Parts: sequence; structure tokens; C-alpha cells
Amino acid sequence: MTEPASEASDGKAGSGFLLFLRSLRTTPKLTGAVAPSGAALSRLMASFVDPKDDRPVLELGPGTGVVTAALIERGVAPERIVSVEYNPDFCTHLRQRFPGVTIVEGDAYDLNRTLRDGHDGPFSAVVSSLPLLTRPPPVRLALVEGALARIPVGAPLIQFSYSLTAPPVPEVPGRFTVKSSPWVFRNLPPARVWLYRRA
Repeated sequence: MTEPASEASDGKAGSGFLLFLRSLRTTPKLTGAVAPSGAALSRLMASFVDPKDDRPVLELGPGTGVVTAALIERGVAPERIVSVEYNPDFCTHLRQRFPGVTIVEGDAYDLNRTLRDGHDGPFSAVVSSLPLLTRPPPVRLALVEGALARIPVGAPLIQFSYSLTAPPVPEVPGRFTVKSSPWVFRNLPPARVWLYRRA
């Protein structure tokens, strides 16, 4: 059973779940999940972000905001979070729910275009809930390298995946490394977090 998101009692979070279900029905490939990330997975993703770093945090594919909420609970100031979301309904929901967070409506797979209006970093970390496995391998690789180019060497790109075996983007020696967390079995379906860092 999925652990409920920590903000599930929030009326805005409840409306976000309905938005998620509607998006899953109409655009399943863009949504890429059967349920929003649970609290355990969201907290694990947020745990790799330094709340004391002054630089902004780039969030890709926030959806209804469960990981956004976990970042704020971690101690990341809302004003530090720049969230890139493709779905305009999710963007409206996120702006209402997190008034301090910068919500950028655009394509996370085209960060050069999407972030050209003064939000291009550098960032302290990138937190991604994008459904990478729905995209071809070259597109995934370009996403990872584009995100890593916006953070310092050693800083993490944090990506979750339901993949049973390999990471969504394999390590490229000399360019970036990848390590995984243990499985989060309290998430539905079980998932793990992959940490990418520039070599």
C-alpha cells in the first residue's frame, strides 16, 4: 500500500490528486506513473538536497507537488525552488498551492528554451520526477547531461524510477556517475532513487 503523501490532508493536495487522475486518463505517457509519489519516496528524494545552500533548486516534473512539499519540509525555502512543469493544469494548481515557488510552464526536455528567462541557474541540485523510461535513450541522455551542466561537479541530479534493473540512463564513464538508493517498498509501485553526478 502506498504511504499517503504527507500533505494529503491539505484540501489543495486532494484536488491535486484528482488532477493527477484526470491527467493519467488523458495523457498517460506524459504522466508516467500510476499514482503520485508517496511520502517515503518524496522524503528520500528531498534528503539529498542541502537546505542550507543559497543557490536555487531545479525541480523537473513536479506534477501535483508531492516532492515540492517534501523539499519545503526538508527546509528548502520556497523561494529557492524553480519547478518546470509541462501540464498547464498542474501549473495552475502548483501556483495556488505553493505561492513562493517559481513555477515555469514548459518542456523539461528542452531546458535551454524553457529556462531562458532568467531561471537558468546555476542550481544546487536537480530533482526530477520525469517519466524518463517513456522517452527514447538519446532523449534521456540529453536530459541528464543538460541538467548536470546546470549544477556544480559533485552536486546531484536526483531521479526516481520504477525500473527493476538498470538505471533510466546508464553511467557514462568520464562524463557522469550514477548510484542507486535501496528500494522504497512503501511506494506504489516500489521505486528507487538514482543519483547522477558529473565526473
